[in-house]
Amino acid sequence: MVQLDIEFPVKILFLRNAVQQHHWCFPFAVDGNPEPSITWRYNGKELKENMYRYTQFITDSGDGSVKHGCLFLNKPTHINNGNYTLIVQNKLGRDEATASGMFMDNPFEPFDPEGIIPVPTNKSNVTENLESRVFVVSVAVGLALFACTLFLIMVLVINKCGQHSKFCIHRSSVLGTEDDLAVSLRFMNFGTSPPSSDEDSGLSSFVENPQYFCGIIKDKDMCVQHIKRQDIVLKWELGEGAFGKVYLAECANLSPNNDKMLVAIKTLKDANESTRQDFQREAELLTVLQHQHIVRFYGVCTDGEPLAMVFEYMRHGDLNRFLRAHGPDARILEESKMPPLGQLTLPQMLHIAAQIASGMVYLASLHFVHRDLATRNCLVGEGLVVKIGDFGMSRDIYSTDYYRVGGRTMLPIRWMPPESIMYRKFTTESDIWSFGVVLWEIFTYGKQPWYQLSNSEAIECITQGRELERPRTCPKEVYLLMQGCWQREPQQRMVIKDIHSRLLDLVRNPPVYLDILG
Repeated sequence: MVQLDIEFPVKILFLRNAVQQHHWCFPFAVDGNPEPSITWRYNGKELKENMYRYTQFITDSGDGSVKHGCLFLNKPTHINNGNYTLIVQNKLGRDEATASGMFMDNPFEPFDPEGIIPVPTNKSNVTENLESRVFVVSVAVGLALFACTLFLIMVLVINKCGQHSKFCIHRSSVLGTEDDLAVSLRFMNFGTSPPSSDEDSGLSSFVENPQYFCGIIKDKDMCVQHIKRQDIVLKWELGEGAFGKVYLAECANLSPNNDKMLVAIKTLKDANESTRQDFQREAELLTVLQHQHIVRFYGVCTDGEPLAMVFEYMRHGDLNRFLRAHGPDARILEESKMPPLGQLTLPQMLHIAAQIASGMVYLASLHFVHRDLATRNCLVGEGLVVKIGDFGMSRDIYSTDYYRVGGRTMLPIRWMPPESIMYRKFTTESDIWSFGVVLWEIFTYGKQPWYQLSNSEAIECITQGRELERPRTCPKEVYLLMQGCWQREPQQRMVIKDIHSRLLDLVRNPPVYLDILG
């Protein structure tokens, strides 16, 4: 028997346009002996492979020397749209073919994909001279008009402030009509349906006390950082809510210590005058909120459309999904594809709870009411760091957690105390109740409160004074904290500072004996 090794030039049998499987893929097949080397070009430039774009072969195609494979792209966005050229070669020949990929529509203006600043063109001297004369006249007229306008404004301000409060700050000017954005910390949720006008924000004292408002806002640095669109490169889409889309992006010139860093970009679609004002107010509010357990807000990008907010990127996503992925049922859940951590231990669960309590202590110190505290609205970063804050997607992703009232208002009734359900009253004490439910979520690895009941049945249980049962993995000391949060009378509930202090003690000295069956 003689074994023959017949050599022949490489040839591309096919290269198809991108198709979406688990990831996007450019399928191809090549034939040749010796085995060819493979390289790719993207829009004419060399394409370097990495963990987000890579070539993978099918190990046994059954076609002899023919090799089938794919160029995989992990969650590409509009910046990856274009032509992809496959180049194969061996010592006897070379071949190439091109396919196209259209992964996502450009979310920015069509002629300004990444905020490119146009280069101004030089004009003739004659034009410059003419423009300089017009400019001098315009300045003179402008100064005269400005002086008149300033005088009229001063007269109006003096008259209005003489008739009203000495600070001249009113709800309509500070918050806008039917807008509880600046006081109830439904932050990162602009664009959602506002509550009906009969709802109590729970912070009327914050609105009615102008000194307090000025004390928080004006004593702090209220300069919202503006980030250039050319410094932002979108990587892929993280999700979509009622307001717009959220992207993972790379941002330059954001930190003096890093040239580039990963961030989460929240965009605002269909920006009208009202939503732009909400956007501005929210940006100013988020600039004030600075705490290690509140998701960090970096600034805004307003040069072009859509308007965008820039936040720190929390790698492991929302806490509810994280809990489910690291609980006893993680093997049967899709979320188990997350980086392995194993089942959360008691010290880890206490550590998570203490971090959320720390963020709530800070918000309570500013008299802010969250109104929607839940594990779905907390985010998890590296090293089990947990922070309060979401990107407004929870109403879409966790729609079953919300109960529609009056056609448009969505309420998280399973996390709400009786007074909020019956009278729409939201206060710091109602947040305490919600924190007790968050504790219950943590120790059930992300189960939905009253999961065995319908929304109307859950409302009946809560208003009648029934409590969630003690989770099997929950120490008695923690369940006592939950019950302290669920007192029917708001003034009898525990104070968040005391809850935080108790949790820190438990973190330092976790209960040795765990009464599993209770």
